[in-house]
Amino acid sequence: MPPLELPLGLGTSGLDDPAECTATVTAALEAGYRHVDTAQMYDNEAAVGEGIAAADVERDEVVVATKVHPENLAPEDVRETARESLDRLGLDRVDLLYVHWPIRAYDAAATLPVFDELRDAGLTDHVGVSNFTPELLREAREILDAPIAAHQVECRPRFQQAELRGLAAEFDHRLVGYSPLARGDLFDDEEFLAIADRADRSPAVLALAWALARDVTPIPKATGDHVAENLDAVDAEIDPSVLDAVDGLERGDRRIDPDDAAWNR
Repeated sequence: MPPLELPLGLGTSGLDDPAECTATVTAALEAGYRHVDTAQMYDNEAAVGEGIAAADVERDEVVVATKVHPENLAPEDVRETARESLDRLGLDRVDLLYVHWPIRAYDAAATLPVFDELRDAGLTDHVGVSNFTPELLREAREILDAPIAAHQVECRPRFQQAELRGLAAEFDHRLVGYSPLARGDLFDDEEFLAIADRADRSPAVLALAWALARDVTPIPKATGDHVAENLDAVDAEIDPSVLDAVDGLERGDRRIDPDDAAWNR
């Protein structure tokens, strides 16, 4: 299996209206996206699958990723619900199957071998993890036979995940960044807006281009005109001094509660 290529993707967390979700996925794929991210937790896999089916894009051109709910991480539940996810998506396999959070039913020694099993059975091409600490990431690498293809975490200019970016480079997996626009809060950040203005870039394009320049694959949720606008980040040429200015914004500002059990086991 060749290494997984993960271009800028469409995040679907919060796309709760089925019709809107389907239309957004279709529009994104036809605009040029080739990576769609969903999860059992989002309760929209069926709508995402309909959007993929409706797009005039070959299935093999699209990276489709989903995640197993933390409550479904006991071995038999992983087996059952992964197949249910495929049924909802209308697919015979996904390109990437993640452990969504290492909490609740997660037990590394019991859970992770089932992800290997699903990969061997052809139900997923690649295995990923999400919201893992460095320690849990190392543990997962020891247990899994399959290489970890991607680690998905919260990442943006105010929360840059330097340690996990370094581990992604060391371990040769892709770091995927969710909430790269802080769910819109970035557009109220005067310091960031000033940098974007000096760079003559929209705040969204600058944030996404910064992530790509720092070897992070962002997966912004977008609807309407923002779907196409976000793709501009792929080819945006940003002066290194601007990227350095964004680097200087790090404040460790998570949106996810840092007291969550995933970060404090």
